[in-house]
Amino acid sequence: MSQATGKISIDFVSDVACPWCAVGLGSLLAAIARVKDTVQVELRLQPFELNPDMPAGGEPTLARLEKKYGYSREQLNANRAVISERAAAVGMPVRMTEDDKSYNTFDAHRLLHWAGLQGQDPQVALKKALLKTYHHDNRDTSATDVLLQAVKDAGLDVADARAVLESGRHADDVRAEEEKWQNAGISSVPAVIINDEYLVSGAQQVEVFEQALLQVAGERKA
Repeated sequence: MSQATGKISIDFVSDVACPWCAVGLGSLLAAIARVKDTVQVELRLQPFELNPDMPAGGEPTLARLEKKYGYSREQLNANRAVISERAAAVGMPVRMTEDDKSYNTFDAHRLLHWAGLQGQDPQVALKKALLKTYHHDNRDTSATDVLLQAVKDAGLDVADARAVLESGRHADDVRAEEEKWQNAGISSVPAVIINDEYLVSGAQQVEVFEQALLQVAGERKA
């Protein structure tokens, strides 16, 4: 096994509601796995809300996107087909239907902050569970029972998570982090910030992330 060339930090700024973020996270995790023998990576998942004003009960996804972006139904379905294909290629379960709804994700971000305090692996496990909840099962990520099922699926403490949700804990932390990244100029997700210096935007292919990680780690060692 070769010696690690460097240790780098990654802030993955994303929203549970963003299907491209599922693709991007899957690609990034695959890239991290490819370089694990040469690069030590500290991964932090950071919050971003695409639809912070989403009402309780959510809204039909296709109608919302048509109104927000002016896309035709044909354009949206073509884009969704690409997303589904890209997601499957990196092991992220995505299933899109005409009846999909979009939901508020603020409480999901509070739980992700809570999981992050326990470490990288618990946070990633919960993020993957929440992305599946939203983009495969299409369940309401503002509902307590739905969120707690994701916590259970991730292997985390359900009782502690319930206490977080019921108390409002970490709300200020999430808002502060969201403001931080907005002030840094992040306006679309996923956004991958490496060592607080390099930005890789969008759901890139695994090879693109792999090359970026190796390059930054090599520069840091040099």
